[in-house]
Amino acid sequence: MLPANAQIVSVDDHVIEHPRVWLDRMPAKYQDVCPRIERAEDGNDWWIYEGRRAGNFALNAVAGKSPKDFGLDPRSYDDMLPGCYRIADRIRDMDEEGIHAQLCFPNFAGFAGSVLAASQDLALATETVRAYNDFILDEWCAAAPDRQIPLMMVPYWDVEAAAAEIRRTAALGARSITFPELPDRLGLPSWHTTHWDPVLAAASETGLPICLHFGSGGSPQCSPEAATTNFTVAISLFALNSMSATSELLLSPVFHRFPQIKIALSEGGIGWMPYMLERIDYVWERHRWYNDVNTEVRPSELFRDHIYGCFIVDEAGIEARHRIGVDNIMFESDYPHSDSNWPNTRKLLAEALINVPDDEALRMVETNARTLYNFPRTS
Repeated sequence: MLPANAQIVSVDDHVIEHPRVWLDRMPAKYQDVCPRIERAEDGNDWWIYEGRRAGNFALNAVAGKSPKDFGLDPRSYDDMLPGCYRIADRIRDMDEEGIHAQLCFPNFAGFAGSVLAASQDLALATETVRAYNDFILDEWCAAAPDRQIPLMMVPYWDVEAAAAEIRRTAALGARSITFPELPDRLGLPSWHTTHWDPVLAAASETGLPICLHFGSGGSPQCSPEAATTNFTVAISLFALNSMSATSELLLSPVFHRFPQIKIALSEGGIGWMPYMLERIDYVWERHRWYNDVNTEVRPSELFRDHIYGCFIVDEAGIEARHRIGVDNIMFESDYPHSDSNWPNTRKLLAEALINVPDDEALRMVETNARTLYNFPRTS
């Protein structure tokens, strides 16, 4: 069961950037094109980037609302909890739901920066990444350094600039980076190439784990009807991206060339992992000899050393935790997104772990995350 003294660490939450994040940090030459908020005539707030609309909040800021009020319609700052974008209010909301520490992904730019990757001016995009990271380090996390784990974006459209940003922010206190789970699905080189070696080398040297948030490598394939009028199908299938990333990475050279790399499959769930690992091993046993794959190390062994699963609600995964590896499991609350159970997170988590021994529960909800992200207790 959940120990009373557990300081729950959530490894996947989200920050809704306040309207002046970039206006306060970008050079003067970018003030007219950097991300800013404009309120439309209907009262909804829109991010404006490079002179055009680039996003709204929709499902990304619905904590505290009934599912009956969810939707893809635009929203405003007035229509969300202040904890979505104000750090002092966020800490109060964390206290209310029983979460001690969070690792937060960006909102405007996408989970790993896909909005910026589509910029007309990639130099602007790179500067936008740096400004966001400075906001996270100097404002968001600095306000509560024992409650917020600094997660950085990188300009992955330029591998050398991305590596440089990893090293720059690591020196300033970064604890992890966010990256596209399946870069080839974004038209970029895959994990099987050497293209990403500068990024992997920088992450390895600095000890920063790489977070692959589901959906950061594109949406899963679904029917035209589901894609246009029934988003429930895509939401249900997003874990397929995490499954694909697991297979791609375990059967690629990444962990053999960079044995220090650690990967978190953010919001990917864990219930699918036992079968996926069994299947990958089974295939590897039979087909390794004629394929470009390491023939010596079993993929499931690589998984134990390098990959972490993250769950919100996952009865199947909790029951199969020993087949996954208790030390490879972390918890996430997903505040303020639509999967969040705020303000009942700790209560529901305790119910889910009622039959789990205390020491295993503590590892899954706190100590695994503290170890991976180098974020020790301070009290």
